[in-house]
Amino acid sequence: MAADTSAATMSSTAHAPSVRFEHLTKIYSGRSANPTVAVNDVTLGITAGSLTVLVGSSGSGKTTLLRSVNRMVAPTSGRVLIDDHDVSGLDAVKLRRTIGYVMQESGLLPHKRVIDNIAIVPRLNGATKASARERALELMTVVGLDQRLATRFPAEMSGGQQQRVGVARALAANPRLMLMDEPFGAVDPIVRSDLQRELRQLQDQLGITILFVTHDIAEALALGDQIVVLAERGRIAQQGTGAELIAQPADEFVADFLGLGAGRDLHLQDSDGTQLVMDADGRPIGRLSGHRR
Repeated sequence: MAADTSAATMSSTAHAPSVRFEHLTKIYSGRSANPTVAVNDVTLGITAGSLTVLVGSSGSGKTTLLRSVNRMVAPTSGRVLIDDHDVSGLDAVKLRRTIGYVMQESGLLPHKRVIDNIAIVPRLNGATKASARERALELMTVVGLDQRLATRFPAEMSGGQQQRVGVARALAANPRLMLMDEPFGAVDPIVRSDLQRELRQLQDQLGITILFVTHDIAEALALGDQIVVLAERGRIAQQGTGAELIAQPADEFVADFLGLGAGRDLHLQDSDGTQLVMDADGRPIGRLSGHRR
């Protein structure tokens, strides 16, 4: 993705919404005698225009919370508010067409070319085929894709390229709010790092509200204006900036999740004028920039 955004892209995102979960509970009963509590009485505010990361292990309820925003999950009790409007009172289809949504496997339609995958939502919203395709080409540039790829099918592209198409499609309806569910989890580490950096740049340019789900604390620290660490059933173990979490983890659970538990202390070691960052076992894991003599 690239940070080269047009005035047309930015104009419709001038007002980014806040999101609030109020006493949200989701219980899956199914056919089991023992219902599964996915999230239990969660209250959480998402600041307008922020990139907020929900991070936690499997079963922490992060995806359930995310999907309740666009009504893909209906809460058992409690509510979700977007700019003080209860989403349960909004038309679900219309709501989803105004919210960008990016998932782990990109979710592209394999039988449609890239340009038509991106143009789907504008077409559903009434745009002409020509204007929707023009918008798709514009967004390919925004997310760093060569427009010559427009006629390719998803299977003819790399994983990183497919994820960029997924982001372009999510932006195609000029959303003020975007939901991202582990969108970079299926790509290799180098591509993932590039996508994270480019998403951060894109967020800085667009100023929209992004709610991002991951199980990777390193990704959360790289991206989040605000990070919400979830424990079991959506319990909020701690929330704050990355610096706040690392400086003052709320408890042992958070410290362990951040990699700050016993035996995880880091120290510096000089190596021919370069300050290396070493783990507790004396293995190098990085270096300090600007510290080479």
